[in-house]
Amino acid sequence: MSTITAILEAEADGTLHLPVPEELRHGKVEVVATLRAVPEPTPASQAAARCRMLGSLKGRIWMAPDFDDTPEEFREYMM
Repeated sequence: MSTITAILEAEADGTLHLPVPEELRHGKVEVVATLRAVPEPTPASQAAARCRMLGSLKGRIWMAPDFDDTPEEFREYMM
């Protein structure tokens, strides 16, 4: 059994198009649906979603040039 969670927009005629996994495309499928309205996103939630996107911290994180160097305190232990 597969569980699909999706937010779908209805077509002009009121139909919904549900993505079906490949293994279920070649036979009969039972669909159990709960329909409820989804609230419109607020500007604050849209801003939070933008922060979670992959690559959103690009250019904001840096590493010191000597990151891989052995700290002075540990050099005597490494000989």
